[in-house]
Amino acid sequence: MPPDNAVRSPGASHDGWRTLARFLPYLWPQDNRALRGRIVVACLLILASTGAQLLLPYLLRWAVDAMGASGPKLLRLAMWTVLGYAAGRFAQTLFDNLRNIVFERVGQDATRSLAEGVFAQLHRLSLRFHLSRRTGEITKTIERGTKSIDTMLYFMLFNIAPTVLQLIIVAVIFYVNFGIGLVAATALAVTAYIWVTRTITEWRTKLREKMNRLDGQALGRAVDSLLNYETVKYFGAEAREEARYASATREYAAAAVKSENSLGLLNIAQALVTNLLMAGALGWTVWGWYQGQYTAGQLVFVQTYLAQLFRPLDMLGMVYRTIRQGLIDMAEMFRLLDTSVEVPDRPGAPALAIRQPSIVFDNVVFGYEPDRMILKGLSFEVPAGRNYAIVGPSGAGKSTIARLLFRFYDPQEGRILIDGQDIREVTQASLRAAIGIVPQDSVLFNDTIGYNIAYGRDGAGIDEVEAAARGAALMPLIDRLPQRLETEVGERGLKLSGGEKQRVAIARTLVKNPPILMLDEATSALDTRTEQDILATLQRVSRDRTTLSIAHRLSTIAEADRILVLNEGRLAESGTHSQLLRAEGLYAEMWARQATEAANIEEAAE
Repeated sequence: MPPDNAVRSPGASHDGWRTLARFLPYLWPQDNRALRGRIVVACLLILASTGAQLLLPYLLRWAVDAMGASGPKLLRLAMWTVLGYAAGRFAQTLFDNLRNIVFERVGQDATRSLAEGVFAQLHRLSLRFHLSRRTGEITKTIERGTKSIDTMLYFMLFNIAPTVLQLIIVAVIFYVNFGIGLVAATALAVTAYIWVTRTITEWRTKLREKMNRLDGQALGRAVDSLLNYETVKYFGAEAREEARYASATREYAAAAVKSENSLGLLNIAQALVTNLLMAGALGWTVWGWYQGQYTAGQLVFVQTYLAQLFRPLDMLGMVYRTIRQGLIDMAEMFRLLDTSVEVPDRPGAPALAIRQPSIVFDNVVFGYEPDRMILKGLSFEVPAGRNYAIVGPSGAGKSTIARLLFRFYDPQEGRILIDGQDIREVTQASLRAAIGIVPQDSVLFNDTIGYNIAYGRDGAGIDEVEAAARGAALMPLIDRLPQRLETEVGERGLKLSGGEKQRVAIARTLVKNPPILMLDEATSALDTRTEQDILATLQRVSRDRTTLSIAHRLSTIAEADRILVLNEGRLAESGTHSQLLRAEGLYAEMWARQATEAANIEEAAE
């Protein structure tokens, strides 16, 4: 089995306060007054709910004490207090749900805003970043991070803040009714509860980090395997892929078991602390009742307050775990947001203005890694309206030229000019709008043929799509299909043949209608007959445009106005097809070798 050398992000970790500082602005959105108003209303409803909750033990205490005596007045008092108790419970539920209704839009807006920001950032990041990360892991990071922000908003505003407020008020009530002893016992129990929760949760956090990593790894392997479905079938590697995926899921399952077991331990420790406090407080009250200091109603009073206090304390443990886990998930997502953009636009960069779409590579030096240069001082010029071709051995830097022209990378030295303008000085959007490309492997969206053609330009109408399809000689196929332009092409266009996919890519470029056309080995994966058909279409499409063709088969570019021959990142030869053959250099050698290979294939076929 080949080694698994995929790049993995390190275990998720975070600087808690720093991540929290990034999160807090979502609690008070500066640019939306309506959402801030909703937060204020939600806070008022929190106060109303807390007030109703804290009144309930007093009502029960008065009812129990009234029931301990006799008389019609005491009966009425008991009846009114129990009715008030029921009304208070309903009011608490009413205020809590109104609070949720009012706040829901705030949480959803924060989630939406953050998800859109991360998605936009991913499109701003360089090709180098996307080549080094697995799509499945990135998708999982975004999913966990965006879900956590809504949960954290809810818990921090509706659990932590009310719990702290309730602890303070209950401490005052206990002090007034029972003295400092019960207050001290409650404070000690709460402190112990928080310490136990924090200590065990810190341990569980490491398990959560491992779970996140293994979960992302399992998803990444699944997505990678399914995207390469055909390759898996070609090599009969289903068992290997199942073994790789099973290995990841087994590791995840083991980590999940440890995480759930640790949760059970945490719940036991929390229950021990809270019930020790309950036993001590109720025992203290019973002893005071025995000595005549307290009434029977005060036992219910203490029990009700502690029960109300335990409920948010129980929630506090879960809230703390959720926030800790949310900080881990959000830290990883914020790390994506903070990833530096390798190829940024200059501040105030103008749009590319094209009058004569010429291309100039001026002493360009570039390498994907500092110690491995691909282009070594490459210089050439493609005049406006001409058809130039670039050829050379594998690894000479042909496809790198296309990536640099689209500014997926910036060269370490030298300049690339379009119509005399350095492409680093103009906006990338305007640069890419001026260049159309038909790549070697035309990857299509899992949508309709019409959608994929119209993708060439935002807002393209049906007439433009059909005109482009005719220009790419695609209409005979579309006319044969029952759903015509509404036909689904499948994942990455796998329902279409190689030639059909190339024609869709050509039509998409026609819709874009760029002044510069890049053909990156656009026919290398096609059979001879389909190649000739596509070449005829490309020749028609490239008329009156500045065209740069990157080719492996020299026969496909023999009619080019000029051929540039690269070797080891430098321009080795330049001229027309006939001139280069007469020069008997690298091009003539490549031509002779390909001619010999073609002759051998013909002999073998006979």
